[in-house]
Amino acid sequence: MSRKPGTRVLLLVLVTAAIVPLSVATPVTANEALEWNSIALDVAVANGQNPIIQSRTLAMVHLAMHDALNAIEQRYEPYILHRRAERDTAPAAAIATAARDVLAALLPDYGTPVQRQKAQEMLDQAYAAALSKTPDSPPKGHGIAIGRAAATAMLTARKHDGADRKPSYSPRMAAGHWRPHPNPVPADPPTADAALAPGNWPAILPQWAEVTPFVMTTPWQFRLPGPPALASEQYVRDFNEVKRLGAKTSVDRTAAQAEIARYWYESSPAGWSRIARVVAAQRGSDIRDSARLLALVNAAIADGYIAGADTRYLYDFWRPVTAIRTADTDGNDATAVDGAWESFLNTPPLPDYPSTHSVAGGAAAAVLARFFGSDQVAFTMTSGAPFAGITRSFSSFSQAAQENADSRVYAGIHFRTACQDGITLGNSIGRRAFIQYLQPYRP
Repeated sequence: MSRKPGTRVLLLVLVTAAIVPLSVATPVTANEALEWNSIALDVAVANGQNPIIQSRTLAMVHLAMHDALNAIEQRYEPYILHRRAERDTAPAAAIATAARDVLAALLPDYGTPVQRQKAQEMLDQAYAAALSKTPDSPPKGHGIAIGRAAATAMLTARKHDGADRKPSYSPRMAAGHWRPHPNPVPADPPTADAALAPGNWPAILPQWAEVTPFVMTTPWQFRLPGPPALASEQYVRDFNEVKRLGAKTSVDRTAAQAEIARYWYESSPAGWSRIARVVAAQRGSDIRDSARLLALVNAAIADGYIAGADTRYLYDFWRPVTAIRTADTDGNDATAVDGAWESFLNTPPLPDYPSTHSVAGGAAAAVLARFFGSDQVAFTMTSGAPFAGITRSFSSFSQAAQENADSRVYAGIHFRTACQDGITLGNSIGRRAFIQYLQPYRP
């Protein structure tokens, strides 16, 4: 699976959270399933995987981990591995091997040679440390064997899932359609490569609309109705809101709104995985329930990116920075052009509708609320890169998902409708994931 074309862009766009490790320490009690989520994220980032690719990697890792544990004690329905492990199998060795084997198979597909080597070294060290906690014994050997079986089943199932297809997309320069766009000057957050700082990058992974979903029947199962027409009142409201609140030099954006924009700017797989870890640990979820939760959350997020690509490249709607700078071409007298307008934070190189950041949040929130039996679950989380160290508290998962969506307007990178419809799409995917997959086992 080659990733050579556009490698430099893939490494640095969407969010620059890929510059440093994403995991952030949280004052909770972890188990091995939660720990391997942090490890997998750090390895994927070191490997140069952008958030879209991270979502597929994490879904594969966590579904394999779930199946390995479930083969030892069948508490839930398996995702793909219909096999029973030996009675005395060591769970820690099983999930470590499942995660390690999936990650090791994917690392060669991404990043530079230096990144691949660093990611492999991190993975090898983590795996050795995990195995060292279990004495050499038949249970350890059985754990390695069932973990390897779960990883092999997952890798085989996803071998031809479309992730390696070549893109076939050319931007249209007509009003309302996406085209490459600039970053604010200087880029915020900064990029590691000065040549990429100005922006104007080609569209990222338009072929992702053709990737086989994890929990949906098709990428278009919950396809959205589309963005507002350029002549509509809704478009004018969306236009004026993001122009006012999302500008680099906005005087109306509050300090709290600026903090929200930065807090949620990290990759969705990282942020929502951390939320799952925090709440699972707070609630005392054991290793098997934690593995199931992370599998469902990350499978739903992965499908959010797939469904989002299907919708966004169908409607191909322009980003606010393009719309505002060329408003004199949209045929709407109620929108005023500002040729020098800049977004508060960097705009990822993808069409506007829907906001897949909002889709991912809606999907994860829907899974979390159903898993814990209520949306009204309070939690506190500290952000990761690129704006690490911001701590915020929430009274519910849906509140967090809404703030996650709002952040894209405050950052100046999405219209409101793209964010609200994104939550709707995510909720549909999350509900389906929880209802249709990994249900309690009934012999």
